[in-house]
Amino acid sequence: MDESLIKKLEEIQEALNVLEVELSSGEISQDPNLLADKAKKHSELSEISTLFKEWRKLSKDISEAKVMLEEEEDDEMIKDLNLLLDESIIKSDEIVSQIKVSLLPKDPLDEKDVLVEIRPGTGGEEASIWVSDLFKMYTRYSERMDWKFETLEMIPSDMGGYSKVVFAIKSKGAYSKLKYEAGAHRVQRVPKTESQGRVHTSISTVAVLPEAEDVDIKIDQTDIKVDVYRSSGPGGQSVNTTDSAVRITHIPTGLVVTSQDEKSQLKNKNQAMRILRARLLKAEEDRAHDERAKDRKEQVGSGERSDKIRTYNYKDNRVTDHRIHLTLNKLDQVLDGDLEDFTQALIADNESKRLTNLKS
Repeated sequence: MDESLIKKLEEIQEALNVLEVELSSGEISQDPNLLADKAKKHSELSEISTLFKEWRKLSKDISEAKVMLEEEEDDEMIKDLNLLLDESIIKSDEIVSQIKVSLLPKDPLDEKDVLVEIRPGTGGEEASIWVSDLFKMYTRYSERMDWKFETLEMIPSDMGGYSKVVFAIKSKGAYSKLKYEAGAHRVQRVPKTESQGRVHTSISTVAVLPEAEDVDIKIDQTDIKVDVYRSSGPGGQSVNTTDSAVRITHIPTGLVVTSQDEKSQLKNKNQAMRILRARLLKAEEDRAHDERAKDRKEQVGSGERSDKIRTYNYKDNRVTDHRIHLTLNKLDQVLDGDLEDFTQALIADNESKRLTNLKS
């Protein structure tokens, strides 16, 4: 570990000591918001401090082992010491990597709740059926993660699929995992409607939005245009006799959001405003991200939204994530919500790129 990093970690340890004194004082408890902010910061610094202490202990062990090796004459003992030394060096390198990752700037949206929209792309009705399958996959994933799941809108298509699905997940850290699902999901399979057994390729798109609160995004009522209309179902037939569906246009950006799942016009308006705030927050963060990326000469934003991020092949029971070139032969398990292999690999890849970028 270089001296500049050691100095930074020593400064973090000093800051942690100051925080502990502040948190132990009775004055800070008078301000709940300040207390929560300080406690969160203490948790973050404690994690780094613990790793630093582990590294220091290992460094001491490594130094002592090297001294013993210089003095030792017994071949068997030398062999054991070399083995111990190699293990300690590997462990030390791992801790240094963990420390560097922990020092990376946190995504400010990672702790947010999530809104997810799934829509059919190319592939006709088969793409709409694929929307239904992806929705089930994320439902199962949420159950595995013990997340609170809320369906907001489901618009049926003609043959049992959906022309649109919107759901919310309320759980700390959900966005940090689900953000990697954003993009186009391609399926290769024989549709139920295919009489000759030919494989078709269809695509559905997934949008993952951090849910915004009023304090995150202020929307001036003069900046929106609200239209109401009758809800429509499969084939375009009206499913409601009142104008309960809502379309909201955000005039400054041109963003258009619709909601028609609820029978109440007010509920649909609230749902649409919820989605609009999330889209505006994501757009604002994307702009800030792109500016940072220009400074770093690394435009990772386009890769995060690239087409065909993942392909699901039914014939070979295979799923491939094209961003990290990872292929798993367990399609059935993935569709049952077993996404963690992909999620952890994508997180590791993202951290690796950010660390490389810091060095450049």
